[in-house]
Amino acid sequence: MASADSAISIVAIGGTTRPNSSTEKALRQVLAAAERLGARTTLFSGADLALPMYEPGISDRCPLTSRLIEALRTADGVIIGSPGYHGGVSGLVKNVLDYTEDLRSDTRCYLDGRAVGCIGTGAGWQGAAAALTGLRTIVHALRGWNTPIGMTINTIEPVFDDAGSWRDPKLADQAALMAAQVVRFAQQGRALAAEREAAAA
Repeated sequence: MASADSAISIVAIGGTTRPNSSTEKALRQVLAAAERLGARTTLFSGADLALPMYEPGISDRCPLTSRLIEALRTADGVIIGSPGYHGGVSGLVKNVLDYTEDLRSDTRCYLDGRAVGCIGTGAGWQGAAAALTGLRTIVHALRGWNTPIGMTINTIEPVFDDAGSWRDPKLADQAALMAAQVVRFAQQGRALAAEREAAAA
């Protein structure tokens, strides 16, 4: 287990403004799996997503927006979840991701150099798959590395128990694999950066 100072930082974003949505529960389960691997995690969901509409050229940021941007700036890995709305990613989640434009001038601009796990949910497989496809396309545009595994969750089927845990062991396995891929990629990135620093010293 990594110490608090050296722990890999994983930030999750997504869901709806409704607390404990199916997408939020899925994100929480992936983060829990990452924590078991020693990662430090942060979740932005529910009311955290109610940001002002992103407008290019306007630099004023509310405290919540600033906190989210800073969390992404320092994140080693990211998990994003969206419900499928009318054939794609929800406008709420897309608006949050548009704020990554504030990272364009960073050394690691946008989501560059970070593994990103994506989760699509929907009341049916078509909506869930459309959301997942949309998220993976956005991550690619933001220079992030999509994890080989992506999750689609059909919320018509029983997915979570009363405690918010997976009912289906296969979903639990997928969540654990996604967490492992994000954490391991981040660890490898840190090790490579350390080697480069040592070589340059």
